Amino acid sequence: MTAPKNTFKQALANKEPQIGLWLGLANHYTAELIGSAGFDWLLIDGEHAPNTLQTILGQLQALAPFNTHPIVRPAWADDVALKQILDLGVQTILAPMVDNAEQAQQIVRGTRYPPHGVRGVGSALARASQFNRTPNYLTTANDEICVLVQIESTKAVEELDNILAVDGVDGVFIGPADLSASLGYIGQPNHPEVVKVIEASIAKIVAAGKAPGVLMADQVQARRYLDCGALFVAVGSDTGLLMNSTKQLVQAFKPDAENQNTEGPASVY
Repeated sequence: MTAPKNTFKQALANKEPQIGLWLGLANHYTAELIGSAGFDWLLIDGEHAPNTLQTILGQLQALAPFNTHPIVRPAWADDVALKQILDLGVQTILAPMVDNAEQAQQIVRGTRYPPHGVRGVGSALARASQFNRTPNYLTTANDEICVLVQIESTKAVEELDNILAVDGVDGVFIGPADLSASLGYIGQPNHPEVVKVIEASIAKIVAAGKAPGVLMADQVQARRYLDCGALFVAVGSDTGLLMNSTKQLVQAFKPDAENQNTEGPASVY
């Protein structure tokens, strides 16, 4: 028995667009509720949401029965964080704040067992190997890991060609919120100058044979990025959906009530 096939990685290799949702509520119950909705992938966020290894594990277990691929974004993708997350059974990592090829190379190495990397061997304690009930896990796991790196600064955009040249990087995710701030348009992920940089980056990623990704809650803009060649697109978040639906319900019954937050949930990821 080998490591489970990474269907998300296969879909990206086959140029099949994958539609996802961000999970920021850090709760296994809401993850289970969303798991059956039909998204191709769900991102469990450990960077900006209050997740721990235990809450990530609970969400992975809640999502296990469903045909949706879990991705985890750690707060920082160092070797320690990566080995712990991978041992939970995660096969796709989204590494935040990658500015250069050296960082990307180290992230790839952190996801691979020696001699191809530095991932610690602890499969006897790992959910990933079914606690060593998957006899060939150690020799097959490397091939099923999908590494997505996140560019979200002007420096990263300048270094994109070098990042794309790193073997083992399967896709590049463009973070509109931090990128817009880096470009001088904080809080304006749909500013024309930001959109121009995102679309140019998508084209460059496609040309390099890698998978481009982005998060965009604006449906028109999300479809535009898909038309540009983006292959994994998050079209919203659990927090945003809850914020919007509760606000709309209050306004339906209390139209004169003062809205404490008139600004909708922007892409703050």
